[in-house]
Amino acid sequence: MILSVSGVLLLGVIAFLFFRKDGLKLSHAVVCALFGFYLAGSAIAPGIKAGGDSIANLLGGLSL
Repeated sequence: MILSVSGVLLLGVIAFLFFRKDGLKLSHAVVCALFGFYLAGSAIAPGIKAGGDSIANLLGGLSL
């Protein structure tokens, strides 16, 4: 749960920065949000979650 909340916050901040700095239009942000909601309810959602979890584990295991 913590990873998904952090991911949502991170993606929200990135979308906000694109909106403020790079000219992301509000309509584009709405379309991206709707796409995310529909994608979360699809059959591919568990695969996307597993990929995100493996990337998070990979990044968590790096020692700098």
